[in-house]
Amino acid sequence: MNIGLKQFASRIVIIVFALLTLAFPREGLTARLKDIASVKGVRDNILIGYGIVVGLKGTGDSSSEVTNQSLSRLFGKLGLDIQGNAQIKSKNAAAVIITAKLPAFARVGNLIDVTVSSIGDSASLEGGTLLVTPLRAGDQAVYAVAQGQVSIGSVADGTTKNFPTVGRVVSGATIEKDVETNFAAKKNFRLSLHSSDFTTAARVAALINGELSGKFATARDSGTIDVVVPFNYTGTSVDLIATLENINVNVDTRAKVVLNERTGTITMGSNIPISAVALAHGDLAIEIKGAPKGTRPERVFEFKGGSSVSDLVKALNALGVQPKDLTAIFQSLKQEGALQADLEIM
Repeated sequence: MNIGLKQFASRIVIIVFALLTLAFPREGLTARLKDIASVKGVRDNILIGYGIVVGLKGTGDSSSEVTNQSLSRLFGKLGLDIQGNAQIKSKNAAAVIITAKLPAFARVGNLIDVTVSSIGDSASLEGGTLLVTPLRAGDQAVYAVAQGQVSIGSVADGTTKNFPTVGRVVSGATIEKDVETNFAAKKNFRLSLHSSDFTTAARVAALINGELSGKFATARDSGTIDVVVPFNYTGTSVDLIATLENINVNVDTRAKVVLNERTGTITMGSNIPISAVALAHGDLAIEIKGAPKGTRPERVFEFKGGSSVSDLVKALNALGVQPKDLTAIFQSLKQEGALQADLEIM
């Protein structure tokens, strides 16, 4: 009986140690769960609408049929009778597309910013006023109504305008319809990692289970964690999310080197190793010590064993190697299998 208890206790210690090792690795970036994952279904919705900006100082559309028809219809709705097929032309008006983001859980009466973009040949929207414009979502329902003064902004000198045909109306749209949801009553939900990684997903599930003292979270794949709402959080899923999103997670990522060929900028993780290799490129020869005998070029730039990508980059920069040469060198290292990381060239 005592031997059985000892074996059982031993197994428990091993399991606990494994969980602690998984959840708390020695190295890695620590981030809050809310910064690396999102709750499925909790997102912004895109709104779009078509409208007219008026009050421009001769910088509106010159001969846009769309603008003319829109003005005719507008005047008709306002009670102004347009005789026959008379064309309405005005350099003080411009046809625009309005876009906005409807935040998750936004309610009727909330205000949101909108972006106004010219679709005709208007030279500038400066000083214009956006007329009342309904904004629709993908289901074609109207969720907000926009109107207001268009601001196009300027650069530091206060005179030159960045993009005079695109502007914003701050707090320019009023939400007119709620997005129906009852998040507090949810019995389960799904977390989606912003960057998929099996190790990180497993750590998140282990940490959530540790926080809730039970088996409530399951990592379904490298980017998905399903969570069942515990009995004591029934009807208060918001409180549960508030608790979980502040859990600190050691984020694991694949080793990666990103090289911007235009600027020569290299971004990488720390201590990415390079295997033994000998490489010749133009007048430059590189050898990572440990390469097989007989592959050593006549003119060699040597590195000690255990060299990393950081060591190589520093040496190449000191030699004044051009961005195009950096790209060729790293591509060759990757093809040879000496670069122990993913390579992305921008």
